[in-house]
Amino acid sequence: MAKGRHIAKRHTRAVVIVAVVVGVLVLALGGAAYSAYRYEQERSNTILPGVTVAGIDVGGMTRGEAIDAVRDGATQELEAPIKVSAGGSTWTVTPADLGRRSQAVAAVNQALAVNDSMGTFSRFWHRFRQEPVDVEIDLDFTGDAKVDGFIAGVAKKVQVPPTDAAVAYRDGDIAFVKSHPGRALNAGKAAAQLRTALESDPVRKVALPMKKVAPKVTADDLGPTIVVRLDQNKLYLYEGFQVDRTYSVATAKPGYTTPNGDWLIDRKAVNPTWYNPALDSWGADLPAVIPGGPGNPMGTRALYITAPGLIRIHGTSDDSSIGRYASHGCIRMHNSEIEQLYPLVPVGTHVLIVGSRPAGAQEWDTPATADI
Repeated sequence: MAKGRHIAKRHTRAVVIVAVVVGVLVLALGGAAYSAYRYEQERSNTILPGVTVAGIDVGGMTRGEAIDAVRDGATQELEAPIKVSAGGSTWTVTPADLGRRSQAVAAVNQALAVNDSMGTFSRFWHRFRQEPVDVEIDLDFTGDAKVDGFIAGVAKKVQVPPTDAAVAYRDGDIAFVKSHPGRALNAGKAAAQLRTALESDPVRKVALPMKKVAPKVTADDLGPTIVVRLDQNKLYLYEGFQVDRTYSVATAKPGYTTPNGDWLIDRKAVNPTWYNPALDSWGADLPAVIPGGPGNPMGTRALYITAPGLIRIHGTSDDSSIGRYASHGCIRMHNSEIEQLYPLVPVGTHVLIVGSRPAGAQEWDTPATADI
């Protein structure tokens, strides 16, 4: 009996010892687990070792530190020069100039998310032993908000307007201006091309496409132009660059002016009414108004032009004045000839008045070369 009691006591002691040992181990493991948990909690806002973003080691960094580091690393790409050429001119811009930005925040958020992909003890182990997790995260670049504005500036710089054909007033005489095509940036294709270049790595030279711009008016469709030469008292009707008809005219006598310049026909009238423009001077002995018809000072047709001084090209009741310096500024024609001219020149036709009355000319004189 005594022996049995001794055996029972030894067994009880062994159980107690084992229990104590197990308890100690449990407490130790619990303490270790708690310590590991606390360790991780204190470092939960830092990135695990061995995490890189676009080759930049962000392990051990906080979110803010990592964002700053990634942005600094992205500067080289965002500030890399791109040479853009168009129409013989060249510009140097950077992706940042064109609105490109790095997605550093999104990349760092991914780096921090690696923490959540691992258990507490695994994270603790990597941090405590500085064992890298070997995770590489790409850095994206997006944005092109300033591309359209840049393209608009380039388009303005390289634009060359086309030249329309014209019989033009130049330096007091007429000039025959031939038509030439212009050029313009193909803005839609240029913007698309530049955006494609931003997405490519690396593209450092971009030649933007140009296009020809055809003139609206060529010599073949130029239409009529009236040229009045004061030194000849002649009116020439040009079709394109060729003289189609020639008429003798009367122009201003000494003391009055038929003004040089490039004017337009802005109104036409059949059997125009004449309104006396000088009731207090040379028209004092004439009626204030003379209706259209026989004896009207403006004859049977009138072309009103934009020259100052109420200047008109019109017929006359005084055929003997044609070819002479005899008017108060208007350009007179025989009624039969203004009637020929009238349907040939629409409103909007250019009227170029060039040359000058000879310095010594008197009223009713004719130019030396006149054939009236």
